[in-house]
Amino acid sequence: MTQQIPSTEPELAGVRNFRDVGGLPTVDGRRVRHGVLYRSGHLAHATAQDAVFLSSLGLHTIFDFRNAADQKLEGPDVDLPGVRNVNLPLSDPAEGAEFWKMVRDGDLDQLRSILADGKGADRMITSYRLIIKERTAEHARVLSALAEDSVPALMHCAAGKDRAGLSVAVTLLALGVERDAIVDDYLKSSAKHRRYRVHRSSSSASAYSPEVMELLDPLFDARAEYLSAAFETVEETWGGVDTYLEQGLGLTPEARERLRERMLD
Repeated sequence: MTQQIPSTEPELAGVRNFRDVGGLPTVDGRRVRHGVLYRSGHLAHATAQDAVFLSSLGLHTIFDFRNAADQKLEGPDVDLPGVRNVNLPLSDPAEGAEFWKMVRDGDLDQLRSILADGKGADRMITSYRLIIKERTAEHARVLSALAEDSVPALMHCAAGKDRAGLSVAVTLLALGVERDAIVDDYLKSSAKHRRYRVHRSSSSASAYSPEVMELLDPLFDARAEYLSAAFETVEETWGGVDTYLEQGLGLTPEARERLRERMLD
């Protein structure tokens, strides 16, 4: 099938936060090739028309970073014939089913206790740091697969912002993309039409109150301080990106060059 490279962000009815990461500049004057790396929220609610579009991209691999609780809540990804699905569960900043039950039920007292007074943003920063430090095996597997045969690829989690966002950022670091460009792409996930939709189980007024939405805002935002915490963790733990890639993720210089040749113009 002829690969379709969208010139603008497509209108997908059941998939949020989809975009092609192509075009981002590297520090040595190259650019990420269009049509080799996509990112999105989950594909569980993709419509038939969405599936036709996704099938037209010529995807080799879909990396799904959701955990079992996510998949139970949202459902499995839509089936795209001929596309390999790789599930690599990563830590969820919201930490599991019990938290999301509180959200869906609009449990205001509980939400205040864990998210108010800056605790929501602190939760996110801690999670980003932990994913970088503790999920090296998963990120190593992603980069190795991309270097060998797994492009074009789509990376997603639930919202396509945090777990997928970090995996995309790690990939872009390996490609040598400019740091500001990585941050700019990450911040696009904060746009209102890209944000994750919470399906609430409660019809009470508190479940939809402005206070609940304000408490949840740090979790649904893509904030530069979150990604900065991840970059700082790379520096603090490994001393720099090159050492992180080689020692932390086991990406040899030869594999890194194969990755760049596959994914850069």
